[in-house]
Amino acid sequence: MQHMKIAKNAVVSFHYTLSNNDGEVLDSSEGHEAFTYLQGGQMIVPGLEAQMEGKAKGDKFKAVVSPELGYGEFDKQLLQRVPLDRFGGQTVEKGMQFQAGEHSVVTVEEITETDVLVNGNHPLAGVTLNFEVEVTDVRDAPSDEVAHGHVHGPGGHHH
Repeated sequence: MQHMKIAKNAVVSFHYTLSNNDGEVLDSSEGHEAFTYLQGGQMIVPGLEAQMEGKAKGDKFKAVVSPELGYGEFDKQLLQRVPLDRFGGQTVEKGMQFQAGEHSVVTVEEITETDVLVNGNHPLAGVTLNFEVEVTDVRDAPSDEVAHGHVHGPGGHHH
């Protein structure tokens, strides 16, 4: 039997290990459910989505994704110093993350006696992403999933 190939609106499940160019593992689905997404739904970084196209269940491959097709280039404009007193006396430590506005999270880079350097870039901005992928399932999306733009059921989105 021919395995269905990944194309727009296919529901795809895959296991992955993500590492940077130094071989440091940044994220992995090992020990978890396979990650499930809708091809064409922009739920995964564009560079990986493009390389999933045409693959089938059982395929194993490496995908190298440049920053501009991953989490974006590092933007120095997103580094800013904030007076320490703006944090209202709470403990602030390097690496802590704070919600800044509705959709952005900032990470504390350094702290002085008077201010805090926060970074609004995604933690993987400017990083080349090296994915090792194993496609575990490819199926047609029922029309309601296509209409909603995401996957329902196991590994997907629950209403």
